[in-house]
Amino acid sequence: MKKVKLNNVVLSDGSPKIAVPIVATEQAAIIEQAKTVLAAQPDVIEWRIDFLAGVLDPEKLKTAALDLRQTLGETPLLTTFRTAKEGGNLAVDDETYFQIVRLVVENELTTAIDVELFHPKEGVMRIIKLAHDHGIKVIMSSHDFKQTPTDCEIYYRLHKMADLGADVAKIAVMPQNPADVLTLLSATHQANEKLGLPLITMAMGDLGKVTRIAGAVFGSALTFGTVGTASAPGQLSIADLRQALANLRI
Repeated sequence: MKKVKLNNVVLSDGSPKIAVPIVATEQAAIIEQAKTVLAAQPDVIEWRIDFLAGVLDPEKLKTAALDLRQTLGETPLLTTFRTAKEGGNLAVDDETYFQIVRLVVENELTTAIDVELFHPKEGVMRIIKLAHDHGIKVIMSSHDFKQTPTDCEIYYRLHKMADLGADVAKIAVMPQNPADVLTLLSATHQANEKLGLPLITMAMGDLGKVTRIAGAVFGSALTFGTVGTASAPGQLSIADLRQALANLRI
């Protein structure tokens, strides 16, 4: 299994890591939220820049990012622009999406960058190369807020991410019944056995909460908790998540 290092945090070193999202809309609030989150000692902080008011203004994005990086110190930062079609806060076309991601990467404003799978392949591949040229890790993602795909489809998406050169492959699905939760966990186990790169997988909502706690047993290397506002349905507080992970440690 390939180990991916985000500053001093190593994914797939045997223990699941916890990321906490920041979803504030203004720079001052982002920094205050970051300070609050840091006090809870997460392994990774995810900054959801699709919530940033004025994110389409390059200077505003750069200024906020530099301020946040200074605040975080050595805590790894995952920067994510989640598009509306994948559950995010803002709808943009492919060209605008790539412009935003490219700005973050070219200015080395993050430790890792989220790249959504379902954008034009050529653009995705250029972003991956650019990120690696700048020493930034790529967490490639796919989100389905309506259903849970088949285990074959989940595996296919994760396999495609690996083939495209992602450092970490991520998928989140919405279960409609307990069988869907088992589908996600089964596909995670299969991908973990075969793909050789760290995975982040989860089923969302109340039904899927078990996957945020027990996902590591099946091969998920990182889970998302909250300090305050959640960024996706079913996220647990970091305190509850940390206790549950400790109880399940193998």
